[in-house]
Amino acid sequence: MKRMEPSPPPVCPPCPTDITCKAMVAFGVNDLRECEVIVAPPRAGEVRVKIVCNALCHTDIYTLGGSDPEGLFPAILGHEATAIVESVGDGVRSVKVGDTIVPGYTPQCKEPDCIFCMSPKTNLCPRIRGTQGKGVMPDGTSRFTLKSDRSTIFHFMGCSTFSEYTVLAEISCAKINPSIPHEHACLFGCGIATGLGAVWNTAKVEPFSSVAVFGLGAVGLAVVQAAKAIGAHPIIGIDVNEKKFAIAKQLGCTDCVNPKDHDKPMQQVLIGMSPTGFGYDYTFDATGNTDVMRSALEAAHRGWGLMTIIGVAAAGKEISTRPFQFVTGRRCTGTAFGGWKTRDAIPMLVERTLKGEIKVEHFITHKFKGVAETTKALEALHSGDCLRAVVEY
Repeated sequence: MKRMEPSPPPVCPPCPTDITCKAMVAFGVNDLRECEVIVAPPRAGEVRVKIVCNALCHTDIYTLGGSDPEGLFPAILGHEATAIVESVGDGVRSVKVGDTIVPGYTPQCKEPDCIFCMSPKTNLCPRIRGTQGKGVMPDGTSRFTLKSDRSTIFHFMGCSTFSEYTVLAEISCAKINPSIPHEHACLFGCGIATGLGAVWNTAKVEPFSSVAVFGLGAVGLAVVQAAKAIGAHPIIGIDVNEKKFAIAKQLGCTDCVNPKDHDKPMQQVLIGMSPTGFGYDYTFDATGNTDVMRSALEAAHRGWGLMTIIGVAAAGKEISTRPFQFVTGRRCTGTAFGGWKTRDAIPMLVERTLKGEIKVEHFITHKFKGVAETTKALEALHSGDCLRAVVEY
């Protein structure tokens, strides 16, 4: 009788291990250096991803420059990226190894007990907000250590994409169609999506409305593009950099104004230009400057004008205006990530882009390759000629 050989034990998939890779580490204000870091495996509910490309955002500069009240050092900055899932922790179901994702700094847990995710009024899911603001993962620890001395590095905005690999909470991963160019997809991680959503979700601009946009960087131009798409008219762009005026008009501005050309406060100039002589139906601040925010509010239409704050002001800054501005019908609101629910919205925006309904390629004005080129991308962003600088890894 032939002897039966025992069956070999089942082969288990290899357990994720530490990965050593390159990253740009911010050690302090304006102190950004390329270093080797160790990225730990994902824990329960977490996803480790390989970053494909980054688009630099002014929020990264804001934090690197010391203006962020939640800014922590040393940290790995970056939050506009496209990535490929490398490994997943226990319990992860919405993404798998090999999926293409866009990290979301505004998570979406989708849990039935989350009143924010269940409400159509907001996208501000607080599920991991407490730990994200402290620069750590939901369990209170970091997945980053500096290779040279094994010291801990903080996370940033729940993303930390200035690294060849990073670890995200599952609820911060928006799975997308992989056929979109990676450099286009990363734009939906923050700025462009925010500008579009400020118009379509937060302000809910109607056709034929008058619009004024303060700040014609990438976010402000996305506001212009969204307002044009909805049928707003006229659309006025305001910026001190006249180099932005040509593309602003291409995207939908009917006129552009440089505050430096006028002796009067900008709100007075704009009210005089407005179709009714009483201001604009919708105004948007995309500068983060509180003086500009006041101008945007006071340029809103008497009786019903709405001003939407998009730009993030520096720590300690406050807005001032006369209460009579509100008594006479002007309103003020703000938007985070354009009101989009991250894991639902980013895939949808990607699909609309693939269909040709949303154009984004004009936002990419500079391209770089390699982690170390991040410093050149930052210089480009400071130059005044850059809308989005994309760094390919």
